[in-house]
Amino acid sequence: MSIGRDGIAGLVLLAISLVLLVKSFQLPSLPIVPVGPGFYPSIVLCFMAAASALLVLQDLMKRAPVVADVPGAPRRNYRLVVIAFAIVGIYVVLLPLLGFRLATVLFVGSLQAALGRPRTPRQWAVLAAIALGTAMVSYFVFERYLLVLLPRGAWTGF
Repeated sequence: MSIGRDGIAGLVLLAISLVLLVKSFQLPSLPIVPVGPGFYPSIVLCFMAAASALLVLQDLMKRAPVVADVPGAPRRNYRLVVIAFAIVGIYVVLLPLLGFRLATVLFVGSLQAALGRPRTPRQWAVLAAIALGTAMVSYFVFERYLLVLLPRGAWTGF
């Protein structure tokens, strides 16, 4: 077994995330605020470390070499990557204008539709339900439970 590019990238990201995770635990906590400044970075860094470790494990478990033009292999879709980045950029622009709830519904729905376009009315309904559910759960977790003020939106007022 040898380690490839994915494994090396995973090891680098794992090392970075672990170093930053240690640093996030060293941030001073404020006695007035129940959630300190290192809370959110530590959550993100834990997920990053886990994903990096899985990337290394996946690379080590790989048995066959990857050949770029294998018949029947899925093609790389760079256009979809550009579209996904554009959707994220539009979300960042619309967030302060439309507010968290509405911008998040539009973001999740449009990104889902870009990744796999629904073909039936039932699939569109599932897409809408997932977009609404994601926005509602995120809103209640952050705004109501963790007491994080989310953008209200200059255009909508909610």
